[in-house]
Amino acid sequence: MSAPGPDREPAASEAARAIEAAGTDEREWAAWPAPGEWPEPALPEGPVLVLAAHPDDEVLGFGGTAARLAAERREVHVLTATDGEASHPGSRVLPPEALARARRRELAEALDALGVDRRTRHRLALADTRVGAHETVLARTVAELLRSTGAGLCVAPWRGDLHADHEAVGRAARTAAASVGVPLWQYPVWMWHWAVPEDARVPWTRCHRLPLSAAQRARKRAAVRRFRTQTAPLPDHPAVILPPEELAHHQRDFETVIVETDLS
Repeated sequence: MSAPGPDREPAASEAARAIEAAGTDEREWAAWPAPGEWPEPALPEGPVLVLAAHPDDEVLGFGGTAARLAAERREVHVLTATDGEASHPGSRVLPPEALARARRRELAEALDALGVDRRTRHRLALADTRVGAHETVLARTVAELLRSTGAGLCVAPWRGDLHADHEAVGRAARTAAASVGVPLWQYPVWMWHWAVPEDARVPWTRCHRLPLSAAQRARKRAAVRRFRTQTAPLPDHPAVILPPEELAHHQRDFETVIVETDLS
């Protein structure tokens, strides 16, 4: 993940406040019975293209299922839009260029832990917090990758996640998937923080659950631990991006995807 950018329009400022506020406790989500009734979607045939705005998004939202696909020898392609260099603004310990290098290393280790082939990893290096300015280029790149890989499914951050970069990647994925005629699943990341059960802002009727085995959960936990810059404080940046209470949302025995039903 990365924090919202410093230059905010009014709507972006409201979204940033929702993300920066105290979040919904995982115990509240665990007590909500609705996810137990969500259907399990059938995985289409062919390779799967997984998109992320920042290094770690793909692991938090879809890491367990990616591990399952890799174990089944399914071809999993991962496209990361940014290097996440804006997650610790003002840090002298890890200024942007050093942080970008660190996060690329962490992602490589995390994808290794999931079993994702190193030959199927793609990087765009767009500016962190500024993905929306490159949405057209991103959509074109995703469409080209969907065609060249023969992907049968596109998976991306949810376009209602309230983080501008996540939403831009989600919108670009929707445009690309529609142009190629490929199904689209979107995974929430920050939603579990700012939303509450039955929240009217979330399309619960399109939510599906992807059960995870003990082995898949273990691989996902191992992958998440690789993101040291996000799960531990820096000497000059004590705020942790992914504290235990945030990680708890992404350590369940299932993952959630919002299935797009109309890509016209």
